[in-house]
Amino acid sequence: MNDYIIRAAAAGGQVRAFASTTRDLVEYARQAHNTSPVATAALGRLLTAAGMMGSMMKGENDLLTVRIQGDGPIGGLTVTADSKGNVKGYAVNPQVMLPPNAQGKLDVGGALGVGVLSVIEDIGMKEPYVGQTILVSGEIAEDLTYYYATSEQTPSSVALGVLMNRDNTVRRAGGFIIQMMPGASDEAAAAIEEKLSGITSVTALLDRGMTPEDMLRELLGDLDLEITDRMETRFYCGCDKARVEKALISIGRKDLQEMIDDGKPVEAGCQFCGKKYTFQIPELRELLAKAAR
Repeated sequence: MNDYIIRAAAAGGQVRAFASTTRDLVEYARQAHNTSPVATAALGRLLTAAGMMGSMMKGENDLLTVRIQGDGPIGGLTVTADSKGNVKGYAVNPQVMLPPNAQGKLDVGGALGVGVLSVIEDIGMKEPYVGQTILVSGEIAEDLTYYYATSEQTPSSVALGVLMNRDNTVRRAGGFIIQMMPGASDEAAAAIEEKLSGITSVTALLDRGMTPEDMLRELLGDLDLEITDRMETRFYCGCDKARVEKALISIGRKDLQEMIDDGKPVEAGCQFCGKKYTFQIPELRELLAKAAR
């Protein structure tokens, strides 16, 4: 199991924690969408976070969507995750290029700009739960930390990182989420804050060869850490030609007729995974017959 998420508890249940390593799934996303280095970092961070957030859900069919809409050149990010570690996502403008930020790092905040983070949880209720906050930095980890504090009133620390090789492939990716449960003591919070203050970046930990277990032991080992679960995480998209057919039917008869009149096969792609589906003219005529008048 190369990419995986662990769930843990500490301080007698006062703290819950999640940590993951996601190099393979972020590299898969990079290849699927041909992302630039800064887009790889942005999308990889959100995919990593969504995998851990999805693992917090309990239902077999629960679905989480995290969307960032900003005025920066990347346009936005959309990622979905289920409770079984499956994630998928895309960037609106995956080839965006930016110079490094003032710290010499990939400028994810500059790519996203000013905007809004939305978390949509579909857990089988009549309406999905939707939480929204402004972007406080665009660096994603800080934005999710702020989201948890304001929308869910859960004091949290979110750390995410993607480290690139010189050839722009993904070298390391992963992160952690540490949350204080209701009634957690000030002593436990202070101990965690002290540990967090000594962490420079999650990619530095990963590049030292640390596993998700190692990261949580580093942070919570003095608080009776108990690892409770381990699950695989992967980039997975369940798209197929039938779903794309429905999307084409939904565009309406006028546009379908124009495609037919053009006389050429139509190639339609899945936004989430980049897979292409080709529709020949006879297939387009069948879709036209199914489209609403």
